[in-house]
Order: sequence, then structure tokens, then C-alpha cells
Amino acid sequence: MFRLAMLAGAAAIASPAQADTLREALVGAYQTNPTLQAARANQRATDENVPIQRASGLPGVSATATHIEFLKRSANSFTAPERNLSVGVDLGVPIYSGGAVKNAVRAAKQRVTAGQANLRGTESAIFSFVVAAYMDVIRNEAIVGLSTNQVEVLSVNLQATEDRFEIGDLTRTDIAQSQSRLAVAQSDLRSAQANLILARENYIQLVGEAPDNLQPPPPLPGLPDNVAAAIDIALENNPDLIAAKERADAARFDAKAAGASRMPTVSLFAGGDYSDFYGTLGGPTSAQFAQTETTANAGVQISIPIFQGGRPAALKRQAQARSTAALEQVIEAERDVIAQVRASYSSWQAANAIIESSLSAVSAAELSLEGVRAENSIGNRTILDVLNAEQELLSARVQLVTARRNAYVAGFTLLAAMGKAEARDLGLEDEGLLYDPTLNYERVKGRIWDWDSDPEPVAVSTRTVDIPASNAEIQTVESQPGN
Repeated sequence: MFRLAMLAGAAAIASPAQADTLREALVGAYQTNPTLQAARANQRATDENVPIQRASGLPGVSATATHIEFLKRSANSFTAPERNLSVGVDLGVPIYSGGAVKNAVRAAKQRVTAGQANLRGTESAIFSFVVAAYMDVIRNEAIVGLSTNQVEVLSVNLQATEDRFEIGDLTRTDIAQSQSRLAVAQSDLRSAQANLILARENYIQLVGEAPDNLQPPPPLPGLPDNVAAAIDIALENNPDLIAAKERADAARFDAKAAGASRMPTVSLFAGGDYSDFYGTLGGPTSAQFAQTETTANAGVQISIPIFQGGRPAALKRQAQARSTAALEQVIEAERDVIAQVRASYSSWQAANAIIESSLSAVSAAELSLEGVRAENSIGNRTILDVLNAEQELLSARVQLVTARRNAYVAGFTLLAAMGKAEARDLGLEDEGLLYDPTLNYERVKGRIWDWDSDPEPVAVSTRTVDIPASNAEIQTVESQPGN
């Protein structure tokens, strides 16, 4: 649903040339954000723990070659060789390890699943930051526009006040009041411009590109009817909670693996050796001795631990304590998810209510300003009344654009807490952009070749050093939001 709405919303907006949409910003972050790219690389490293742990249960083959020069031999040894070359090959096959390998592999697999959930959480968090940055730019651009308009209006008011003073219609007090309000408006404009630059730089940091004529975002679909429904969805889909549960399962297998050091181990072994004495074995009677020999052996080895100083029990207790901690962290994550959902839902509802009241406030302030100006023209209102009415209208408009920003960000944050604001929800697979962490796991989980390797590491994220510094310029519009 979210994917379809994002696509439909983006298509429904008549975007001029060189305009950015929210979906484009999310795609840019998905492809080039260094935090997300690093999380994917760390997940690939986590994938390797499965073949690492499995290797302990696979056969091992080793070969050794030794050349010895006997520099000084025993005076009583007449047949000792002067030199020797020995080559040996040994094969070891683990048969039984008390469950250590099996449980270590299971724990590694659970951590792979947990890591994949963590990666989902990272994607969701990055998208939430991008949405907030996107809406911050739109809000601050609107506020700069409103503040610029306010400075222009107050400048005209000041000029009109000075003209009326010249003809004796107003006093110096009226001029001082107009000058004061204009100075405050100019200060507010500088602050708004600084906030806009900050918002644009934050956008560049997250997306990797400068914002260019950001278009209104599409509606957020799939928002719940009530907070209880939101919590039910979140408890089922929130990636952080899923990751905590998987880590708890992994810790349970760790405890089983830790206790395996008290159990017997069984392994098969086989070996072959070749020796060459270079014709020096036997000294003067070397012709009577074979100067090369080959031997082979095979057998079964059983190791039964009797006493290890309490180390196995300590490892077991340690793993059990960590398992308990992991179970507590599941509850902690659950609490956090519930708090996030409830807080986001409340913020979303509150922002929507503020939008409604702000719309009414803007409408009323516009009528009030029109009336106060008319009454001032006939002497029933003072210049201060006009200035106050203009300030009330500006405040109402700023509150409206801020509430719209807050409502959208809170709604997206709510979707993120519900596990419904990730790459798979944005339709990125339609363009072949979706990163699937399971592909790398399937690629590496069964590899056993010691000389296997991946290409040299290369950074994927884009740098922002060549992007010009942001400014506070905005496109000129005929009317400001709320007019």
C-alpha cells in the first residue's frame, strides 16, 4: 500500500524541471548513504560467522615438509644420517564434539537473521531521518518566504507611517512602533534563513545531493485507526524487536555450546609420511639401508575431559547469564516499541488537530487584519493594532506550516515503528534497486575453499565535498502558504 501511494503521489504532482520528490530523496539515500552502506557491509561480515563455525566440524588436511642438516652427530652413532627430508600429510575428521559445533552454527544462523532485522531497522531509521530532513527544508523554505513577506509588508507600513507623520496624522510613537516591528521581523528573517541553510545541509548529509525545488510529499497510507491496532502491527513487524528475539535465541544456543566442553570428543585421523636421507643413512654401510621410506597410519581418537579446573562450568554459567540478559533485552525492545508507537501516534493526532485549528486561525487572522486596516484608515484603530494583527497572521501561518511538517514526520515515524516504512514498502524492487541481504548469505554459507576471496573493498557512498555550500535563497512565489 505504501509503495502504491508513494508512486501514485509522485505521479500526481506536476513537477517542474529539476524538481525533487520525496521518493527520489529516499532512493538517493538508499543507494548512497554511508551509514546504510556500512550496515550492509557489517551484515555481510556477520554472514561469514556461519561458515566460520561450521569449519570446526569439517575435515581438515595439512601437509608439512622438513629438511634437516645434522651438523654434529653422536660419536657412538655410526649409521646416523647427515641430512633428512621428511614430508607428511595428515587428515583429521571430527566425528563428535559434544554439540559444540552444531550449537555454534545454530547461534551464528540466528545472528544472521538478527542482523538482517537490524539492517531493516537501519533502513527504516535512515528513511525517517530523510523524511524529517525533507520536510524541514519545505517548512523552513515556507517560513523564509513568510518572513520575507513580513519584512516587505512592515517596510511598506513604516513608509506609510512616516508619510502620515509628515502630514501630522500620526506621532513619533507610531513610527517607533513600526520601526521596532520591522527590526524584529528582519531578525526573524535572518534566523529563518540560518535554519533553512541548516536544514539543507542536513538533507545533503543524508541524501548525498542538494535539495532542488522539493515537491509536496504524497499522502501517507496505511496509518492505523487507533493506537491499539498500531501496537499489534508493531509487535509483529518491528525490526528491532525481531532482532532482539533472534539474539535471544542465539544466546540460548551459545549456552548449549558452552557446556559441550565437558563432553567427550571423537575424531578420525589418517596420515602419511615420506622420508629421504639423501644416501647418508648408515654411513659407510649406507648401501645396506633403504635411503627412502614411506609410512602411513590411521585411527580413532577419543578425548574424555576429566578435570578442567571448573572452566567448562564457568563458561556455561556465563553463557546462561548472557542468555538471561538477551531475554531481558527482548522485553526492553518491546517496551521501547510500544512507547514509540504510542508517542508517534499521539504526536500525529496532535499535529493533525493543530493543522485544523491553524487553518481556522489563519482564516480568522486574515479577516482580522483586513478589518483592523480598514478601521485604522478611519481612525478607529491604532498603528499598534495593525502591527499586532500582522504579527498574529504571521504566527498563525508559521504554526500551520510547522504543524503540517510535524504531522507528516510523526505519521512516517509511526509507520517506521510499525515496520511499514522500509525499502520493501517503497517499491524499489520495481527498479531493481532493492538490496537483498539473503543473497550474500546464500552465496557464502556453503563455501569451504580456503583461497576464496571477494574483490578489494571499495566505498559505494558518494562524497559531498564537491556540493556547493547551501544558501537561504528560495524561489519566488506569487502567494505564501495560507494566503
